[in-house]
Amino acid sequence: MLVTMTGAKSGKPRTIPLMYVPYKDGVIIVASQGGAPKSPVWNNNLIANPDIVVQYKSQKMNLRARRVDDAEKAVVWPVCVEHYHEYDDYQKRTDRNIPVYVCEPR
Repeated sequence: MLVTMTGAKSGKPRTIPLMYVPYKDGVIIVASQGGAPKSPVWNNNLIANPDIVVQYKSQKMNLRARRVDDAEKAVVWPVCVEHYHEYDDYQKRTDRNIPVYVCEPR
């Protein structure tokens, strides 16, 4: 999918392709960066500006990204892994707690 978000420093719109997991009326986005030691740069954009536009094929959704806490992550992580099993491998590669965002209609 394509995600349009506002840059944390620039304030300008940025559109990037990201993996996603369908979830309820929105999506889940995982800031895995393939299990790298640091989160992807776009993670800072979501923290600073959580309102995003998600496009998959011709469908667009206006969503608000919300980082889940550890308790909620324990619930949604298996859903993520069910859709893309490599997420478990990514978590094993890094000591950081990979950020997970539930993105819901705004």
